[in-house]
Amino acid sequence: MTLAYRRLPTTRGPRKKLAGLEKKAKTPKLSRTHKPADMSLEEWQVALRRTYSQLLSLEVEAVDLDGPFGEYRVTNPQSKRTYSVMIRGPRLGENRCECPDYRVNTLGTCKHIEYVVGRIESTLKGRRALVAGCVPKTSEVWLQYGFKRQVVITVARPVPRGFLALVERFFDRAGVLRPERYRDFGEFLAQAVQLDPRFTYRSEVLDFLVEASDREERSRRLEGYDTQGLLKHKLMPYQKEGVLFAARAGRALLADDMGLGKTIQALGWAELMAREFGIERVLIVCPASLKYQWEQEIRKFTARSATVIRGGLNQRLEGYREDTFFKIVNYDVIHRDLDAIGELMPDAVILDEAQRIKNWKTRAAQTVKSIRSPYALVLTGTPLENRLEELHSIVSFVDLHRLGPTFRFLYNHQITDEAGKITGYKNLSAITQTLSPILLRRHKKDVLTQLPPRMEKNFFVPMTPQQMAVHDENKEIVAKLVAKWRRQKFLTDADQRRLMVALQYMRMVCDSTWLVDKATRYGDKVKELLVLLDETLEDPSAKVVIFSQWQRMHDLVVEALEAAQVPHVYLHGGVPSEKRSGLVQAFTADPAVRIFLSTDAGGTGLNLQAASTVINLDLPWNPAVLEQRIARAHRMGQQRSVTVVNFVAEGSIEHGMLSLLSFKKKVAAGILDNGDDVVHMEGSRLRQFIRTVEEATGAIPDTEAVLEEAEEAALPSPQPTAALPAPTAVPQLSAPSSGPSSHGSAGLSHLLSSATQLISGLQTLAQQGGGPRVERDAQTGQASVRIPLGRPEDAEQVEQLLPLVATLAQAFAAAFQR
Repeated sequence: MTLAYRRLPTTRGPRKKLAGLEKKAKTPKLSRTHKPADMSLEEWQVALRRTYSQLLSLEVEAVDLDGPFGEYRVTNPQSKRTYSVMIRGPRLGENRCECPDYRVNTLGTCKHIEYVVGRIESTLKGRRALVAGCVPKTSEVWLQYGFKRQVVITVARPVPRGFLALVERFFDRAGVLRPERYRDFGEFLAQAVQLDPRFTYRSEVLDFLVEASDREERSRRLEGYDTQGLLKHKLMPYQKEGVLFAARAGRALLADDMGLGKTIQALGWAELMAREFGIERVLIVCPASLKYQWEQEIRKFTARSATVIRGGLNQRLEGYREDTFFKIVNYDVIHRDLDAIGELMPDAVILDEAQRIKNWKTRAAQTVKSIRSPYALVLTGTPLENRLEELHSIVSFVDLHRLGPTFRFLYNHQITDEAGKITGYKNLSAITQTLSPILLRRHKKDVLTQLPPRMEKNFFVPMTPQQMAVHDENKEIVAKLVAKWRRQKFLTDADQRRLMVALQYMRMVCDSTWLVDKATRYGDKVKELLVLLDETLEDPSAKVVIFSQWQRMHDLVVEALEAAQVPHVYLHGGVPSEKRSGLVQAFTADPAVRIFLSTDAGGTGLNLQAASTVINLDLPWNPAVLEQRIARAHRMGQQRSVTVVNFVAEGSIEHGMLSLLSFKKKVAAGILDNGDDVVHMEGSRLRQFIRTVEEATGAIPDTEAVLEEAEEAALPSPQPTAALPAPTAVPQLSAPSSGPSSHGSAGLSHLLSSATQLISGLQTLAQQGGGPRVERDAQTGQASVRIPLGRPEDAEQVEQLLPLVATLAQAFAAAFQR
C-alpha cells in the first residue's frame, strides 16, 4: 500500500500553504457504518481512524527520536494502556504500533499512529519533515502488517561494504524477506551484525519466523504418525485424523457435530503435543458445569494429572501453582485470574464450548483472547449460531490474522441494500477455503455410519381456553407492536421490552398457565407426557431424557412423577457442578432411574447415551440449542436408535416456530458444510426479527377449531380459579429459571431481584459491603452489579449460582440482538 498521509481525507482542518504542500480542505463528517461512494474501503477505514484520533486526549512521550521520527510511548489515561509507536515516514505501512488494531487491520495505521502524526503535523517544522520523509540512521528488520504479514528491511545510509550484497541474498527488490530464506535467517543476522554494528531487528520478527518454521517441522515429524497407544481408549479413524490435524496446525478449531467425541480428540492432541513437542502445562477453559466432567475424562483416557481450579481467590491461586499437567478453569473466573494464568504460562489452551467467546465485545471473550500460549485447540459444535461476526470472533482466538480485519471480512461477505442494511451473505465458500488449514468439521452421517438413526416427530397438544386467552392477549400486543414498527420503522426500548415480554408469555403459557401466574394449572402437556412415558417405558431397557427451557415446567413434571412414584433425576442451573456427574452416573448405571429431567443447563457437555428417547416439552428459539439437547443422547457410544419427540402446543406460537430460524441454519451450512454460497434475507436484522415474529405468529392455525377441541379436553382447575395477571405484568418468581429468561417482563430489574434472592441464601451480603451495588467500567462504560462477599470461601458457592443469572442475562441480550 503506497497511499501517503497527505493524500487521504482528513479532519485536521485547514493549514497554511507550504511550498510543495496542498492546503487540505475540511472533510464532511464520516459515517461509521456507511462507506462513502467516492472512497475505497481502505481509505474509509483510515479516515475513520484519523477522525477518531482527533477526539482523543492521549499522553505522548518521546523515547528515541531523530527529529520527529523515532519511537514514542502513547498512553490512554482512561484505559491506562500504553503502546509503543514507531514513526518512520509519511506513508501508510511505514509506521508501527503495538496495539491490537494495528496488528489486525492491515491498513498500516491506527488511531495511535494518527494521533502522533497529527501532533507532528501541528507544527510547520513537523509538516515539512513528513513531506521530506525519514532518513534512517540505522538498518533495521521489522515485521510489516499488511494484507499479509511479511518481514521487511530498511537500509540506512551510508551502507557498509558488503551489506547490500548480503541483503540481496535474503531479501527481494522491495525489501521483503524471501520465504525460502526463513530457515536461514539466523545466518543473515550473524553476518549483518558483523558488517554493520548499528543493525537492529524486532523480536516479533523472530516470533513470526519461528512460528512458520515450527509449522513445517510439525508437519514433517507427524508424517505417517501412529496414534496407537496414545490414550487408554482406542481412537476411531476420524478421531485420529482430528488429533493429527490439530497437531499439525498447532492452533486449530475442531467443529465436529455434537456427540463425535471432541473431548477425547482434545485429550489425544494434548498427549501427542506433550510426547512429541514437549508441552508441560495445558489450561482447559470450559463452562463451570463441565469442570468435573473434564477431570473424569482425563482420568479415564490419560495418565496425566489434573487440577480443577475452584473456590475463592486464594484457593484458586494455590490450584494454579500445583504441579499438574492440566488446569481446568471456568469462563466466569478467568478475568480475575489473569495474573495467575500469566504466571502459569500455559503451553497450550483448550477452549470447550467456545461459543462463549462468539461476541467479541463481552468481557469473557476479551479476557480469553488475552491469554497467551503457543498452541490452542478450540472446541465447539456450533461455531456459527446467528451472525458472521460470531465466527470471526472465535477464529480470531485461533489465528488473529486468518480472516483479516472484521470490517473487510463483513464487507466481502455481507449483501447490503442501498441504505446499507444487511440483506444476506455471499462468497461463503471463500470462508470455507480460508479456514481449511485450521478448521475441521465432520458430521455423524459422514464418519459414524454405525451410529443408529435418529427419528423425530412432533406431538401436537391442544391448548385449553385459559391458555389460549393468555396466549391471544399477548399475541395482540405483538401484533400492535409489529404494526407500529411497520408504520414508523422504529421501536423504543420500552416497546422492544414489551415485545419480548409478550413473546415470552406466549411461549410460557404453551406449557401451562402455572408458568405465568403460579396460581392456576391449565395445560395438558404434563398429562400427555405421562401417557407417552407409560408407552415408552414398557420397554424395560428404555430410558428417557426430558428437556424444558422453564424450570417451573419441570416442577410440574417432578410433582407428577413423585406422585406416581417414578424414580428420576433432575438437573437444573442450581445443581452444583461437582454433583452433576453423580446425576449422570445414577441415570446411566441405575436400572431403576429411567428418567433424566434437564433444563438447558444440561444441553451441553453431558453424555446421556443411556437414553433412547429425547422429549422436548417446548421448542427453543435457536435451532442450535435444540440440536445440543438431542446430541446428549444421539452421540458416539449410542447403541440404539434415538427417538426425538417435540411437544408442540397446537394453534400457538410453538406451532408457528416449527419453521423458525431456517435462515440461521442456511448461513451456518453455507460456511461450515459447503452449502449454498449465497444466502438471502429481506432487510436488516431488526427487520428480519420482526418478519420472523410475523412468520411465527402468522403461521398459527385457526384458533376457533383449536379452542373447540380444547374446551372438550380441558382439565378442571386443581384449585379455585384465580384471575390471570395482565399480560404486561411481571409474575413474581420464587427462583429464577435456569434457562433463558422465563419471566420476560421486568428485564434487568427483575433479573437483579432474582439474582439477589439466590445469593442472599448464602447469608454473606450483610457481612461486608452491605449488599449489591452498581458500578460502571471507566474504559468501556459498561454497567455491572458488584456483590461483596463476607468470606473468600463463599466464592465457590456464588460461582455455582452465577450460571442461573448469566443465562437470564444472555437471553435478554440475545433477544435484542435478534
